[in-house]
Amino acid sequence: MKPSISKGKIILVLILLGAALGAYFFLRYVKSHKQEFALGGLAGLVQVSKFLPIEPDTKKEIEVIGELVSHLTAQDGQTRTFLLLLQNNYELRPGGGFLGQYGVLKIQDGKIVSFFVEDANLLDQRITAKITPPWPLRRYMQIKNWKFRDSNFSPDFPENVEKAEYFYRLGNRATDFDGVIAINADVLNHVLEITGPISVSGYGTYTSENAAMELEEDVEKAYLGDDVPAESKQHRKDVMKRLAAEIVNRAMNIQDLKKFADLGLTELHDKNIQLHFDDQELQSLVESVHWDGRVTTDWGTDKDYLFVVDANLGALKSDYHVKRSLDYVVDFTTGTPTATLTYTYDHTATHGDWRTSDYHTYTRVLAPLGSKYIEESRVKTGGVSTWDDENWKKTVFSYKVDALIGTTLPTGISYTLPPTVTAKNYELLIQKQSGIGTIPVTVTVKTADGEHMQTADLEKDIRFSFQTTKEERNN
Repeated sequence: MKPSISKGKIILVLILLGAALGAYFFLRYVKSHKQEFALGGLAGLVQVSKFLPIEPDTKKEIEVIGELVSHLTAQDGQTRTFLLLLQNNYELRPGGGFLGQYGVLKIQDGKIVSFFVEDANLLDQRITAKITPPWPLRRYMQIKNWKFRDSNFSPDFPENVEKAEYFYRLGNRATDFDGVIAINADVLNHVLEITGPISVSGYGTYTSENAAMELEEDVEKAYLGDDVPAESKQHRKDVMKRLAAEIVNRAMNIQDLKKFADLGLTELHDKNIQLHFDDQELQSLVESVHWDGRVTTDWGTDKDYLFVVDANLGALKSDYHVKRSLDYVVDFTTGTPTATLTYTYDHTATHGDWRTSDYHTYTRVLAPLGSKYIEESRVKTGGVSTWDDENWKKTVFSYKVDALIGTTLPTGISYTLPPTVTAKNYELLIQKQSGIGTIPVTVTVKTADGEHMQTADLEKDIRFSFQTTKEERNN
C-alpha cells in the first residue's frame, strides 16, 4: 500500500526548492491561498520505508525527514522562526554562493504566519560597526568592512550560520532563530526539470538549462545605471512572482510526487540546501545524514582527507562558465607519503560581458592535520600560505588562481601527509563544496605493489577505499 501524500502537502518542499531565486514569491502565493504545508503523509512513508528494499542510508534519510517535518509542523501553538540565506552559486563563495538576499520565515501549527524578505545590501546599510573582513576580501576585493552579504566565507556551514546571525543582529534586527537554511540558485533550474519550461508574457521562456541566468538578466541587466527610475527598480522582480505562481500551479498537477522527494534529497546531498537548527536534537538528526554542511572533524587520523574550497573574488557570475576536475595522487613509495593535487579550471566562456570575466578565485585546500607543503610544488597558482586550523583539525593551504576566459588551467600543489596515513587499508574522504556542481575525480594510490586508481563524480561527500596489498585483496 502506497503512503498517501496530498498535493496540498508538498508546499514545504516547493518552498525549500523555490527559495533560491525568489522564495518570498512562493511563500506569498502559498499564504494567499491558505495552503498548509504540513507533510503529515511522510509519517506513512517513514513506516513503509522500513520494509522496502532500499539502502540503509536512504532509509535513515527518510526517517530524518519525517522527524524534521513532524517537529516543524507540530500543532502546539508555538511560532518557529527561520532565517533563509539565498545564495547565488554562479558567484561562488565558500559557503555556497554570494549572499544577495535573505528571508525570515515564521510558521505556527504547520502554517505560514509571516514572511519577510530583503536585499542583503539594505541590511548591510544599517550596520555601523567596523568589523575587519577576512584578509582575502581586503586584499583582493578592497572590502574594508565585513558585513552580512560576505558572511559565508567559511567552508563550514555552522560557522557561517554564526556569522550570519551576528551580522543580522548588527543590522538592528534582534531575532532568535530556530533554524537557518541556505539555498543555492541551481535549485530553481532543477525544479524546472520536473515542471517543464515555463513562459512568462513579456519576458520569455524559462527552462531547466537557463532559468537562473535568464532571471538574473531580466531583473538585473535592464536596471543597471543611475538613469533607471526608482519606481521601475522596485518592480523589477515581479517576473519572479509570476514564474513562481506558475511553478506552484504545475506542481499541484504533477501525479508523481516521488520526483519532488527525489529532488529534495538530491539537493541536500549536493549541498545546494544546507540546514542548521537551534534545537540540538534536530541538529543531531541533520548531522547524522550529513546535511549540516560541516567540515568533518571525526574522520580518523589514520585516514586521508581532502576538501578544495573556492571563493570567487571577481564580483561577477563567472562560475556559471567554469568547469572543474580533480586529480589526486598519493605516493607511498617515497618513504614519506606524498600527496599531489591537480585542480583544473576550464573557463568555457567565449567572451566577457556584464556578468562574466576572467575567473579570479581564492582557493583553500584542507588536508589532514600535520601535512607539510612541498616548496615550489605549486602549478600556476600564486604564493602558497599554510596554517593549522585546530577547530577543523586540518592543515590549510591557500593560494590565488586566475583562469582566463576560453582557457583550461591546471593548478595545484604537493604536500607530505602525516605518517599516521599509511598504504595499508588506505581510505580517503573528499568533501564537496556547496554550490560547485559535479566534479569528475580521479584518485591514484602508488605503492610497492603498483598503482591503484579509482574514478568518481564528486556530487556529494565521497569516501574512497583501496586494498593496496595482496594480503588485503585476498581477505
